[in-house]
Amino acid sequence: MLVVTGATGQLGRLVVRHLLQRVPADHDIPDSLSGAFSAGDRVLLISGNEFGRRLAQHTAVISAARTAGVGLLAYTGILGGAATRFVVADDHHATEKAIEDSGLPYTFLRNGWYTENYTGQLPGVLASGAIIGTADPDSRIATATRDDYAEAAAAVLAGEDHGNTTYELSGDTAWSLREYAAEISRQSGTQVVYQQLAVDDYRKNLADAGLPEAMLSVF
Repeated sequence: MLVVTGATGQLGRLVVRHLLQRVPADHDIPDSLSGAFSAGDRVLLISGNEFGRRLAQHTAVISAARTAGVGLLAYTGILGGAATRFVVADDHHATEKAIEDSGLPYTFLRNGWYTENYTGQLPGVLASGAIIGTADPDSRIATATRDDYAEAAAAVLAGEDHGNTTYELSGDTAWSLREYAAEISRQSGTQVVYQQLAVDDYRKNLADAGLPEAMLSVF
């Protein structure tokens, strides 16, 4: 059995979809079910999003996986691991350390930034004519879609020889926010520009938009 935590979330449901494509089980073909209902020997722990609580949640999953003696525990961490200075990195690093200490075979899927973190804001961007942020307009980032990361997770769960392995995952093409604004303008016919704000001004903008305090440093 393949076990996925957070399977109803945005990433989790895509992982499940790709797994169904890779591990077919048909009740009309009894032989295809022989492995589908065996012990849960491969677990995908999708990192939680409840800041302040998720490390404890992760630890509970790791403990249960160790007790069951699973064959593989995969975890969706953060690109760069302990080397990154991103505000949410500490929980990811602590989770990876707990998994290593568990003695279980593991795979770390260190996901980069989601493309949807940008495209999900398109309605507001088109309405205002601006993308706002603190990054230099010409700094570059290689994002990937949730579906891309989900496919990678499915490949690990359904494949072999991924034990005690770390994968640094991102998109294959880097782009800048200035280029992104130009592409939105080209495709939509609406003029969109990128506006670089001071950090304090950006945080105030996010707070005014209703973003919780715990999330302000993430974006």
